Amino acid sequence: MSIELEMSAPLTPVSLGAAPQTFPARTTYDRVVLPGDFPDPTVTKIGDTYWASATTAEWGAIFPIFSSKNLLDWELVGHVFPDKQPDWASSNFWAPEFHHENGRTYMYYTARSKQGGMLCVAVASADHPAGPYRDHGPLVGQEAGSIDGFAMPDENGDLYLVWKEDGNSCQQETPIWAQRLNSERTALIGEATELFTNDVKWEGPLVEGSALVRHNGWFYHFFAGNSCCGKGCNYATGVARSRSLLGPWEKHQQNPILDRNDVWKCPGHGTVTELDGRWFLLHHAYAAESHEFVGRQGLLSEFTWNAQEWPEFVNRSPQAPALTDMGQFNIAEEFEGDALGLEWQWPISAPKPEATVRDGQLHLAASASRLGTIVGRRTHAATYKAATTIDFANLPVDTYAGLAAVGDPYNALALVAGNGQVQIWHLKSGKQQTLAQLFVEPCDTLTLRLEVWGGQRYRFAYSTDGATWQPLPTESFSLNGTYLPPWDRGVRVALVAQGAEDTTAMFNNFIVRNKR
Repeated sequence: MSIELEMSAPLTPVSLGAAPQTFPARTTYDRVVLPGDFPDPTVTKIGDTYWASATTAEWGAIFPIFSSKNLLDWELVGHVFPDKQPDWASSNFWAPEFHHENGRTYMYYTARSKQGGMLCVAVASADHPAGPYRDHGPLVGQEAGSIDGFAMPDENGDLYLVWKEDGNSCQQETPIWAQRLNSERTALIGEATELFTNDVKWEGPLVEGSALVRHNGWFYHFFAGNSCCGKGCNYATGVARSRSLLGPWEKHQQNPILDRNDVWKCPGHGTVTELDGRWFLLHHAYAAESHEFVGRQGLLSEFTWNAQEWPEFVNRSPQAPALTDMGQFNIAEEFEGDALGLEWQWPISAPKPEATVRDGQLHLAASASRLGTIVGRRTHAATYKAATTIDFANLPVDTYAGLAAVGDPYNALALVAGNGQVQIWHLKSGKQQTLAQLFVEPCDTLTLRLEVWGGQRYRFAYSTDGATWQPLPTESFSLNGTYLPPWDRGVRVALVAQGAEDTTAMFNNFIVRNKR
């Protein structure tokens, strides 16, 4: 079925850098390289290939693995934990960091322990950076929490774990610690040494997100300060340096060295890398146009070393241009393969969904909880339209299939069909309401459409032929979705199947069209 997805009337109204003709053109690397919700990105070079990952928080699969030959074009090749979380961990899968030595790749990461509930830094390892990874469990979990682990050799070649004590969670300072790792890189040995803490005004309640590099005899410690996330964030990036890994550390008087501008807000938590003698920080920031609705996106920002041997960014802010060609992120999924692609996600609070692809359809096993089974994709714009066509005639009794904008399993807006009806579901803080419902004449397939403007206002409609749309009435005509994004994540657009555990919903397609 051909689906016409023209946007209703709104409710309210990457390029190469140029060089002088007498010199060769110089590629501009300042750009968005991980568009969408990819916070706390990490990058490392192994052989001739760059590898990157990012926070996934409460979404599976956990920790994407990207590869690139040039830092600009990235391919998603897998996940560190593709099917389920490690047995010891429950949530808060943050801040992965690669470390590679002696032919083995280690991933240091943050997660919350099932026992005691504290945040811990843990490690997994693999024979190849693409995996498969074996988890080795937590390395450190202080009472206030331990997060943002980064492995760094000292001046003698001994490897240390550097991490943040999460004191801001209990109104305390946030020391950055370092402690030596054992030869297997799976446990800490010796005593921990405090490197520095948040003691400068701009840093606010915290310093975190350590990333270290050695240059010209100095250790440079890039770190983030202040509030990371959400509408009121004021995150920025600072740097300190020392001749010795364990200090003393000197913070740059010009901190923060990377701060907001009119295009990008709250830049921070990145990792340093190098290409052809040029230096870069892969970090996250919110696009001003879409902010918390899309989430923190992965930016590459180039820096240079000044005469005083400090890193400098142009205008002390990200120079990446705003994304303008949003059509490159459109989705037209016809389920032609034999499995869902690596881009699909699901809440880790539930088991990995039973989702099979065959004969041009997605068969999604239902669940009885709230929205039911959820499989979603990251959004790239705050204004978009999405649609799906469901096999309406073969939908089991008391099973609902549909399309949803999902902040998390407790906060969503959904248009679903089932029992001869279409319904709008409003889920906020776990409380679910049916805001509208209409009976539909029997038909083989039914197409559901979601439209959103600015991440805030939603309209829903359905079609029996993919061209003629019937809107669903609500008291205010449009629904407010401002509440959807959690404090640390962007909104996903998702397919849902709600019903008895032994029932299945079938989807013929999944389409997303973006606008600026």
